[in-house]
Amino acid sequence: MKNVILAESAGFCYGVKRAIEIAEQAAAEGRCYTLGALIHNKQETNRLEQLGACLAGDMDAIPNGSTVIMRSHGSPRSDYELLEAKGCRIVDATCPNVARIHKIMRQAEAEGRLPVIIGDADHPEVLAIRGQCSRSVVLADEAETEDWVRSGEISRETPVTVVHQTTAIRENAKKCDEIIKKEYTNLKIFDTICEATSRRQQEAAKLAAECDAMIVIGDRSSANTKRLAEICAEHCEKVIFAQSAEELDLSELDGAALIGVTAGASAPAWIIKEAYNKMTEEIKTMEIVPEEESFDALLEASIKTLNTGEKVTGIVQHIGTTEVTVDLGTKHSGYIPMHELTDDPDLKPEDIVQVGAEIETYVMRVNDVEGTVMLSKKRLDTVKNWEFIEQAKEEKLVVEGTVTEENKGGVIINVKGIRVFVPASQTGLAKDAPMDSIMKTRQQLRITEVNHSRRRVVGSIRAVQYEARKAAAETTWNEIEEGKKYVGTVKSLTSYGAFVDIGGVDGMVHVSELSWKRIKNPAEVVKVGDQIEVYVISFDKEAKKISLGYKQAADNPWAVFTGKYEVGSVLTVKIVKLMAFGAFAELVPGVDGLIHVSQITNERRIGKPEEVLSEGQEVEVKITNIDFEKQKVSLSMRALMEAPAEEAPVEE
Repeated sequence: MKNVILAESAGFCYGVKRAIEIAEQAAAEGRCYTLGALIHNKQETNRLEQLGACLAGDMDAIPNGSTVIMRSHGSPRSDYELLEAKGCRIVDATCPNVARIHKIMRQAEAEGRLPVIIGDADHPEVLAIRGQCSRSVVLADEAETEDWVRSGEISRETPVTVVHQTTAIRENAKKCDEIIKKEYTNLKIFDTICEATSRRQQEAAKLAAECDAMIVIGDRSSANTKRLAEICAEHCEKVIFAQSAEELDLSELDGAALIGVTAGASAPAWIIKEAYNKMTEEIKTMEIVPEEESFDALLEASIKTLNTGEKVTGIVQHIGTTEVTVDLGTKHSGYIPMHELTDDPDLKPEDIVQVGAEIETYVMRVNDVEGTVMLSKKRLDTVKNWEFIEQAKEEKLVVEGTVTEENKGGVIINVKGIRVFVPASQTGLAKDAPMDSIMKTRQQLRITEVNHSRRRVVGSIRAVQYEARKAAAETTWNEIEEGKKYVGTVKSLTSYGAFVDIGGVDGMVHVSELSWKRIKNPAEVVKVGDQIEVYVISFDKEAKKISLGYKQAADNPWAVFTGKYEVGSVLTVKIVKLMAFGAFAELVPGVDGLIHVSQITNERRIGKPEEVLSEGQEVEVKITNIDFEKQKVSLSMRALMEAPAEEAPVEE
């Protein structure tokens, strides 16, 4: 007795089904063309051609002004431009998953990033992806990726964006990703493998491992169908690849008690059913395994009724501005209004659902007259989210949410659509700080109280901040050493210095260490909240005290002065202070020199500097001595007034 199992995911994927429907609709409106095969299946392509969707091998075969359908694999940007130049009407049947990759490629190029594609360089989908940007790299497998990285062709500092062919093997793609990760630090990786393809391959592998023989239905030019056959061959000794029922030779199944059937994403249902019926007629003893559904059973399921309050699972078809449409596999058209998608203000529809992905929903309302059913995702999520909140309290987990409003005595934070009240004392803000200073910000918190019946949840930001600061302080004290640099936050100012948080620990920068210039108040240099780079001068672990420095050696005015001037240099200076014994003049900001009273003038003997000079006056001086040890400079105006002997006029 032979038994046959039909894989659940056999046949058209969403993208191919969508492309076929678009082509049928376009053909119904009049003669049209497809630029290249719409999908990889000759029988289906021939059927569409009979309907009026003609296959054009190249651009020259398309008359000006025609309607042209862009195939599900996508097309390069240049094709669109050429068709527009020919005045053609373009109907885009590109698979939404492929279209997403195109968008990523264009964005990568706009940002100056190098696009890297994991896939088959000769596949139409990859050719279309490459056609979205001026340069790209295609890597087929782990070996090619290793060779490319090892070649050093692209600098390690180059920003790289990685995408995957939608039909790529996930295990292979992951290996390639890991190799690239090790070499390139400025890296963005997008997992663009179609979930339907991945699920189909997993099902085929599982089914092949259980069966004595596998039948793979699909066009031999289809890459994903060939890959299905390869996967089946890895797990089953007897694999038959058939493009149609006519090619199916059942004599090859002799000795096989359990037969598995799968089909590629480009295999239409009518071809699968033809092959299935042929087996039914010729294998009289065939008996379907109870756990699996037959083709007819699946067809019957598609017309089942739905009831309000049911949980249903479907495939996301389209994400619009007002709703998300869902294929439930029934006669009803499902849709989720945006307000029934989520209560989380931080999430966009694209963050929650993806076209082609499976989604679990709750039936809100069934309209049999219109054939529609309104669904809700947030109803199911609310139950799960309350469970998450209760688990977070019990296990003392840190959760994250957005501050949405200021409430009496505190703020409200939205955590996965649940309102959490945080009292003012637990916000982590200073007493005088306004609550609105944290509005619309993301905050981490702990759940401290949950009352499900009253729908009341209380949390604490301060608890997380305390634990983070405590952990940071322990790390800082374990790793601290003299001279080590930190980027810290100025926490408070006093008359004698500034206190800076360098990681859970406050150190003090004395006023004398804030600037090389003379300052009276730390506020002249820094303010509370500033991020500044400091270094450790000294520390005492037992006393928990740290002395920090802020002024940099490179900015030392004495180093600036000595690097610029020497004994004998002549410069213009400003008088900054007058004393009984002389006048101090600023050489560079932070370094003063002394003009002794005896060096001010040679015209007459003076008793006080102010007889000749005044503060703020600019004069020309000569450096007569530099005491490097004491960092003192002697200046003279008189030296410039005395004419050297060799410069005296000579009479003839």
